[in-house]
Order: sequence, then C-alpha cells, then structure tokens
Amino acid sequence: MTKEDKNLYIAGFILGLGILGAIDGIVFHQLLQWHHMILSPDIKLEIFTDGLFTAAFSALMVWGALKIFRDARNHELGYSWKVFVSGTLIGGGVFNLVEGIIDHHILQVHRVRPMADNPLLYDLAFLASGIVLILIGLWIKKLDKKAA
Repeated sequence: MTKEDKNLYIAGFILGLGILGAIDGIVFHQLLQWHHMILSPDIKLEIFTDGLFTAAFSALMVWGALKIFRDARNHELGYSWKVFVSGTLIGGGVFNLVEGIIDHHILQVHRVRPMADNPLLYDLAFLASGIVLILIGLWIKKLDKKAA
C-alpha cells in the first residue's frame, strides 16, 4: 500500500468510527430511544452523557475530514474508492465491536435495548454487525489489491 493509499485508508477508518457513532447516537439514542450512554433514573445525566458521546463522534468526523483535506493539499492522498470504503467500513465495524464489548458487556453502562424480552440478543446482533462490517471492509480491501 502506498503512503497516499495508507493516508486515505486511515482517514476512512477515522470517519468510519465517527459515522457509526453518529448512526448509533441518532438511531438508538434519539429516534428509537432504546437507550442512552448511561442508563440512569436521572434523565439530565442521560442527556448529558449522550451529549458527550455526540461531541466525541463529531470530533472523529471532523478529524477524518481534516486529515483528508491536509493530505490532499500536500498531494499525499490516494484516490481509490476501495481503499476509502474499506477503511470506513472497518472503522465502523471496530466502533461497534469496541463500543459493544466495553459499554454493553464490560462496563455494563447500557444495553442496546434494555427493555426487550431478550436484551442479550440485541447486544449480540450489535457485535455481529461490527464483525460483518469489518469482513466486508476486508473483502473490499482485498479486491483493491487484486486490481493493483
């Protein structure tokens, strides 16, 4: 992988982390209202921690965008859509795995859908979605190597 492609991959990875964080926050926290970052009887604490989560994934998306801009300006950015998409999907999958393992299983600060009949099923589906995203990203990355 060239330096330019590596820069594009890293930017995609960072953006993937932020994009999946945004999808999680928008879909599960806001639209479906299944959970907050920290489940608590104090709604102000729940909303505050959701705000911190929003700030974190927003910062990741800004960082990824700035990396693309800086690398393009320095003529150090690849242009392969496969490298970019693979980085984005792998970054998103890593987000789901890390957030799911740490928040749902280790720290147990929330579940994907705590009021469901079987909350573990939702937690495992969340982890499985991360694995699927990573596998698709790796497959696309492998396609790019075949074309080179």
